[in-house]
Amino acid sequence: MGASLAAAYERCRELHRFHGRTYYLATRLLPEWKRRHVHALYGFTRYADEIVDRSEGGTPQARADELSAWSAEFLRGLRGGHTDDPLLPAVLHTIQVFDIDLEDFRKFLDSMAMDLTVTEYETYDDLLVYMEGSAAVIGTMMLPILESSDRAAAREPARQLGLAFQLTNFIRDVAEDLERGRIYLPQRDLAEFGVTRADLEAALAAKQSSPDIKRLIRYQLERARHHYALAAPGIPMLAPKSQACMRAAYRLYGGILDEVEAQDADVFAARATVPKWKRLAVALSCILARPGAPVPMPAATEIPQQREGAALLDLRGTTA
Repeated sequence: MGASLAAAYERCRELHRFHGRTYYLATRLLPEWKRRHVHALYGFTRYADEIVDRSEGGTPQARADELSAWSAEFLRGLRGGHTDDPLLPAVLHTIQVFDIDLEDFRKFLDSMAMDLTVTEYETYDDLLVYMEGSAAVIGTMMLPILESSDRAAAREPARQLGLAFQLTNFIRDVAEDLERGRIYLPQRDLAEFGVTRADLEAALAAKQSSPDIKRLIRYQLERARHHYALAAPGIPMLAPKSQACMRAAYRLYGGILDEVEAQDADVFAARATVPKWKRLAVALSCILARPGAPVPMPAATEIPQQREGAALLDLRGTTA
């Protein structure tokens, strides 16, 4: 591996280590030769995300232009052109090694462009259009690296795991996203629970959620756990040496939802994190798990949007 390619993989690894601690820990359970390729995909997605989230020294149009220029350089690299970008060589090499579907990358970049103009989503179906590119395709990008005895059967669980991770981030990061002017929780859900943007901004200022916001968050927890339940059957389908990694990622991200519940669903009081001792205990237990063993699923397994009224009534009846 040439010096520039090695440097690109290292750049991606550093981005992963710094920004994705939970997933980075899980990745350490993969065989060493696979890790750098996961770091490459993470680096690609993280860098694009940083472009659209950058707040200092750039207008939305300037960020759009930067994303467009970076995307064009990526496309040139796919066609065999030279790139001086510090991380793209690693991504391009990973795509070549595993023959990853380029359509997934197009969908991802399209969703990143949406973040430059779209600040809220009316329904969960609307949000899923965004999440298809920002999250579901990450799962399918990963499949060739993780390997599976039946990739066609594993594809939908991989998509669902991407959606589960993304929704977990949206729940945990409501305050952080609001500071950027974005609300990823569907507007229809906010209205059903009597929550407005002004209510969220008041909670941000007070660093404390109202009872209505807490009920809204509990509803989103149920929705996220449904995606985890749909993802669980895919993990035993993976290559045995990939299963510990994804079991750990599954449990650690799912553990963030448990931490949100433990702080009374108050996502404005503190950013929910899984304590280090729990992360290490999960990693050890996943190393010891028998390959092919089923993955324990969350208790909530019904799709909230398919029983909208009942779910909302049930949650409204809970105490704050």
